[in-house]
Amino acid sequence: MSATLSALRIRNLALVERLDWELDGGFTAITGETGAGKSVIVGALQLLLGERADRGVIRAGADLCSVEAEFRVSDPGPWNALLTEAGVDPCEEGILLVKRTVSAGPGNRQFVNCSATTLALLRELGDRLVDLHGPHDHQSLFSADRQLDLLDAFGGLGKSRDAFRSLYQRVAALEREREELSGGGAGWEREVELLRHQVEEIESAAIDPAREREIEARYALAANSRRLVELATAVVGRIDEVEDSISDRLAETQRLLREMERLDPACASIGEAHAAAVTALEEVAGSLRDYAARLDLDPEQLAVMEERINLVQGLQRKYGGSPEAILEAGAAAAERLHKMEHRGEELARIDAEIGRVRAEMERAGAELTAARTKAAPRLAKVVRGHLADLGFLKAGFSVALARGEKARTSGWDAVEFQFAPNPGEPARPLRQIASSGEISRVMLALKTALADQDDVAVLVFDEIDANVGGEIAHAVGAKMAALGAGRQVLCITHLPQVAARATAHWVVRKETKGGRTLSTLEAVDGEAREREVARMLGGASGSALALARSLLEGAG
Repeated sequence: MSATLSALRIRNLALVERLDWELDGGFTAITGETGAGKSVIVGALQLLLGERADRGVIRAGADLCSVEAEFRVSDPGPWNALLTEAGVDPCEEGILLVKRTVSAGPGNRQFVNCSATTLALLRELGDRLVDLHGPHDHQSLFSADRQLDLLDAFGGLGKSRDAFRSLYQRVAALEREREELSGGGAGWEREVELLRHQVEEIESAAIDPAREREIEARYALAANSRRLVELATAVVGRIDEVEDSISDRLAETQRLLREMERLDPACASIGEAHAAAVTALEEVAGSLRDYAARLDLDPEQLAVMEERINLVQGLQRKYGGSPEAILEAGAAAAERLHKMEHRGEELARIDAEIGRVRAEMERAGAELTAARTKAAPRLAKVVRGHLADLGFLKAGFSVALARGEKARTSGWDAVEFQFAPNPGEPARPLRQIASSGEISRVMLALKTALADQDDVAVLVFDEIDANVGGEIAHAVGAKMAALGAGRQVLCITHLPQVAARATAHWVVRKETKGGRTLSTLEAVDGEAREREVARMLGGASGSALALARSLLEGAG
């Protein structure tokens, strides 16, 4: 499900009043001075990914902010299948539009292809469209659960993990059911009596949804029955019961048409049409007589209908808002009562089912562990290769697996990423590494390792290259460029060595107009790009410009 972010439109978000940004694929660098508003772009993408919306993001003086992204999809088929299932219009001409608005008052909204939708769909699309990594993601690397997620992603174990989770949840549900049935005492007896009462009450009512709706409809008509009977009777009277009725007049016209037919047989078809009209009118009169007879209800009939409606409405208040819901509640109560009255048999059935599902879960868990055992050294080897590219020429990196005491939804395994930045040092858990620069490079190595296994369309890096410099900064830039060769990469960076490797370079600037502060986004190329890279190097001196030019030429 490949896609490329081709446009981002922002209105009244933080310091951005209006931004229309058109992008290409490859590696795009976003730079600018601290406080210029680079984070607004990340904030806009987070909103589109379904993150929580805070009204504080709305630009001062505005009532509403909006963010819209346009993605070009190479194969609309899988996307359209997902959108159709969610009740959203399909992509047109290979374009997927995602929009979100945040209001100062109530009424935040989200849209996909101009169709109103849910935040859940935005999050689902976001998981497939954008993978965003910021400074805080470094902390998530310390989590054993997150490390297990990364290993499973590398090994392509999503389906195996889902299968295990399904079995785990089934065992848990059966164990809860068994615990509920194992109870006793006064509470047990009270529940049995209540269930018996519910079953008897619902069964004695003999609910028939079609009949109940017919009674409701007849009762509603009864409120206007007198006037309806008067109208129907008046129409019937004018057709054939009053003097000089329509039927009388039609009889005369029919006599005249017969005389015409005797004089000219060609008029026979006219007479036949007239006769059909007379017959149709007689049928109308008959239908109206039947209708009036049905409506002419006596007080006893009305009382019977009202009593029935009150009974059904009372049951609906107790068991659900429709006759069908009453029947469903009765069936559930009867099933529960049967289980409780035949507790021994039911407990034996549940125990057998628990044993069967648990054995299946054990097999699925063993298969998952075996697959992880194969994937772990492969992931470690790939990460070590990327770490070498990032300056850790002889660093150690390993993925340690251990079986936990209890199963979880993710399986039996616990995982620990271990790292030794220098040769001769013992590998330690990542959480024991103090250097944020080292963690940044481990994060980049992991994301690069996972890139080939991950079909997420757009990678966004928000200053994950912080706290590195020198030759390592060159290596980070090269790694970003390599990632950008196979997919779209957006990188917010303070490193000139990284920005110089980008295929496109945009600068966020902060300016004041009319007493208001604005953030703008500008593409830079040629001399303008040299000046921006020089600024990142420390100034606009001749030496800085020369070094900037050298960086850009070397990247090219």
